[in-house]
Amino acid sequence: MRTEYVRSTRGFATCLMAVVAPLVVAGMTALAAEDAPPVTVESLTFDAFQKKIAANTKAKYTMVDAWATWCGPCKENFPHVIDMNKKYGPKGLAVVSLSFDDPSEPKQIADARKFLNEKHATFTNVLLNEETGVGFEKLDINAIPAVFVYAPGGKLIRKFTMDDPNNQFTYGEVEVYVAALLDGKSPAEAEKLVKAASQ
Repeated sequence: MRTEYVRSTRGFATCLMAVVAPLVVAGMTALAAEDAPPVTVESLTFDAFQKKIAANTKAKYTMVDAWATWCGPCKENFPHVIDMNKKYGPKGLAVVSLSFDDPSEPKQIADARKFLNEKHATFTNVLLNEETGVGFEKLDINAIPAVFVYAPGGKLIRKFTMDDPNNQFTYGEVEVYVAALLDGKSPAEAEKLVKAASQ
């Protein structure tokens, strides 16, 4: 009888842990979410966006990720952007997401805000307030995702695009480039490291 009692007690404890543990984890997750900085999104014209980049005097470099909710590869690769912000933000990298979602389509804008909140994108998030196609024209690209790296003062020093079907960039290459810059390498030296990494 004592053996049966011990077994049943252990069974009860196991069941209790199965119920309580998820609640504890959920509670910790909720607390972490509360402690995290809020996700903010601002609507800017392209000119205002460029001025914002140039005005950031605290950042050593700025990385801009051009994306949209209707772009599958953009959303698939967005976790890389999140990770780079966590990894290199403290080292002087300013991360900016630039959404090409149509500002005249409320659902697209709502979807963009929802996506950014779900991904806990606590860096600078910009919704490009321009007609469809303006972002592509101004940034001189034909497709997204695309990544742009700016030096202090808003000078564009490197862009990673999908325009050349024979030379598709990876976010791993972007990280190699950014890490090299933050490590004190020149853009030319960082470029050599990217080429070496892609071979």
